[in-house]
Order: sequence, then structure tokens, then C-alpha cells
Amino acid sequence: MPWHAHLQLDYTHDGHTTGALDRHEGPLRVLQRLYPEGPGICHHVLVHPPGGIVGGDTLQVDARLASGAHALITTPGATRFYRSNGPMAEQRVKAALADGARLEWLPLETIAYTGCQVQNTLQFDLAPGAQMIGWDLLALGLPAAEQAFLQGGFLQQLNLPGAWLERGRIDAADALLLDAPLGWDGKRVLGTLWFAAGSALPTAQRDVLLDAAREQVATHETLTRHAGATAVHERVVVLRVLADRVEPAMALVSAVRGAWRQLAWSLAPNPPRIWRT
Repeated sequence: MPWHAHLQLDYTHDGHTTGALDRHEGPLRVLQRLYPEGPGICHHVLVHPPGGIVGGDTLQVDARLASGAHALITTPGATRFYRSNGPMAEQRVKAALADGARLEWLPLETIAYTGCQVQNTLQFDLAPGAQMIGWDLLALGLPAAEQAFLQGGFLQQLNLPGAWLERGRIDAADALLLDAPLGWDGKRVLGTLWFAAGSALPTAQRDVLLDAAREQVATHETLTRHAGATAVHERVVVLRVLADRVEPAMALVSAVRGAWRQLAWSLAPNPPRIWRT
């Protein structure tokens, strides 16, 4: 029987502490609420106890952040989409940030197993004065285990209304997309990292963020040819990376995320402890 799960996250701020209220239906819930940086920043670790998503399953996360709230949302492990016998597996994430709110959307990688049929939709509504750092890392198959992505499809949509909309389908049979130099160039991991604001970023700040990302790319010699940063809109800066494995892509986006956090918010990188356990 398919799993249908919904998690509602509501963040408030009383001038000192980011409070959090969560309500869940089905197997999707908060594993931990942590404050490693003090009461102003709430770290939430989300978990899906079944351990994987199959055809017919639907996972939905809705988050609301009040003015002044700062939430960091992550996961303890990869999100795994398994083979489907036909039905689509869906994950839907929607967050609304009030003026002055900050969100860090930092789940660990998504793994698309051969034969999966997936629709993954991410939408972040940012009020003027709100800001976020987010990433998405997608691995096709299990290259390290020599399990290729030979069949199936992955439909992905990333939407920052009014600033950035991407919608694309990755078909395992589309060799032109997956293997051509203007596509994935034979790589099977795609990482996307973005810094976004609800109003236009000053030109000087966009340039500083871009320079920081490019400096980090230059230190990762194996990724230099397959990574780049650009300002896709006056409100959004994006880093892309293609890699053979998750680990180098994760190392790069983590380093850039840490640099952006310091430059934009004067906060130390402070990677969640769950990533190191």
C-alpha cells in the first residue's frame, strides 16, 4: 500500500528564540530539534522511517517562517526513490518566508534508482527582506556500486516565484542529455546550490557571493571543468556542479554554502552534526 505523508512546520520568533511547531500525518516527521548555534536558529532533522520512496508514495513538506525566524532543515541520510511498476512517486516541498525570515534547506542527496518514476517539486515563496540558502543534489543510479540508471524518469521543478523557475525531465533513455558535453557529459550527479532573497540583492553583494563560489570551485581541481556560478536573476545566485560521485559535489556545495553564510549573514559555517555521525 502506498505511503501518503505530510509534515507541517511552523516557525516563530519572539525576538530571541526561533520556536518550532511540527504536525505530521503518516511516516514523515521531525527526528530532532536542535539549537547548536543558540536559540535564534532552529536546526530540524527530518526523517522518513520507511527508508525509501516507491511508486504511488507521496511525501509533502509545508513550512511557514514568521518574521525573524531562522530555520535549518536537513536529513540524516539520502532520500531514495526506488523502482516503480508504473505509478509516480512524488515529493512536494513548499515554504513561505515572511519579511526578515531565513531558511536553509539542506537535505542530503537524492538517489534515483534505475526504474524509478519520480516527480520532485520544490517551491520557496520569499517576502521582501526574506533570504534563503538551499541546495539539491541528485544522483542517478549507484555509480560506486556499478548500478547504472538504465531506465525510468525523474521530473524536477524548482520554483522561486517571480525570480526563477526550472522544470526538466531526466529520462534514462535520453543519451543526448546524459552523455553529451552540453548535457550531463557522462556524469551522474548534479548539484545545485542557490542563495535567494525576496528583493533584489545589491550588485556588490551578488558579485561577492559569485566570487566566493568561483574561488571554491578553483580549489576543487577535479570539478573545475564541471562547475560554475552565475546570477540567474537580481534576487538569485546559483552554483551548479556535475560529478561522478556524490562526495566531491557535496564537498563543494558545502564549502560554498559555508562561505555564503559568512558573507551574507556573518554566521560561521556550522555544518549540522548529523552529517558527521
